[in-house]
Amino acid sequence: MSETRQRILDDIKAAMKAGDKPRLATLRLMSAAIKQIEVDQRIELDEPTTISVLDKMLKQRRESIAQYEKANRDDLIAVEKSELELIQEYMPAALSEDEIASIIEEAVASSGASSIKDMGKVMGIVKPALQGKADMAAVSQSIKQRLNA
Repeated sequence: MSETRQRILDDIKAAMKAGDKPRLATLRLMSAAIKQIEVDQRIELDEPTTISVLDKMLKQRRESIAQYEKANRDDLIAVEKSELELIQEYMPAALSEDEIASIIEEAVASSGASSIKDMGKVMGIVKPALQGKADMAAVSQSIKQRLNA
């Protein structure tokens, strides 16, 4: 069992004892998402795969917040933001802008990318290094800007 998965399970027990229902609900969502993939694929998730599941959940929360902002649903925004913050507690430390730029530059150099057509090559190199440590949508934008320059 991955370290993050075990931490989530331990925190579920702690939230149950403390009677913290909002935290408990979010932790159970996280655990269920991981368990669903394990059952569907008949595997036990390793740490990088667990982090990618949580990263996907973060992306879903960000998209929901954007939609709720358009609809002026402050009540739903608050719920999504609290879930987003809790999920982020289980993610690896975020990289700085300089570290991200450095990784992108190395990927561009090693792949020989020269135009936007080579974006897939660069993303293929960058994604494993940055998954869960950076907002991949922002990374994608940075790569596009770099390749268009």
